[in-house]
Amino acid sequence: MIGTLDDARPAVTTRPYAAAAAGERGTRALLACGAVGGPLFVTAGLAQGLTRPGFDFRRNAISQLSLGDLGWIQVTGFLLTGVLVLAGAVAVRRALVGGPGQRWVPALVGVFGASFLAAAAFDADPGAGFPAGTPEAATAALSGHGAVHMFGGMVGYLALCAAFVVLGRTFAARGRRGWAVASRLVPVVVAAGFMASAVTVLAFTSGAVLGLVWLTAVCVRLAGDGVAR
Repeated sequence: MIGTLDDARPAVTTRPYAAAAAGERGTRALLACGAVGGPLFVTAGLAQGLTRPGFDFRRNAISQLSLGDLGWIQVTGFLLTGVLVLAGAVAVRRALVGGPGQRWVPALVGVFGASFLAAAAFDADPGAGFPAGTPEAATAALSGHGAVHMFGGMVGYLALCAAFVVLGRTFAARGRRGWAVASRLVPVVVAAGFMASAVTVLAFTSGAVLGLVWLTAVCVRLAGDGVAR
């Protein structure tokens, strides 16, 4: 009888470790989702922009790819990216438990993810020759769905930039000075790209892509720092 009890004891004591390992694997999987969202969106946009008639990265925003007969591809891209970023936000919350930014960073990343879902539901306005046959001149006023699309994107990227600023404090507390500095500089570059969009849409696109790329880098870094929760 004593031997039976002794044999059963290790199984009981290893349960917390097994649970912790499972939690770590789950968090890493969610961080991977957050890391994949940006590259997926950029790759899909690049492929479409280079192949769809009338689209020009110097004049047209990636959001306009949701228009026309093949617009469903871009809409799907918005949906998938939104879901992946939201999954990443959950993982970021777990990865930052007990440290600076544990409340605000995941919430702000979540707002960013939600903005992609809004972009899928509300199309951008046509213009600058796209879709093919659209007049080159911009429309005099935004449509209702175009305004929601633009406002949602603006709020989403402002939230992402704010998340990066807060993450600067997180990385500084972890002794990662390079990551802390970069997390504070990236929002400045993203904002500069958006402001320069009045000169060229390509600046806006570059700023948007940079934000997605840095979110991918952050997810990878957090996974590397250890995420057992």
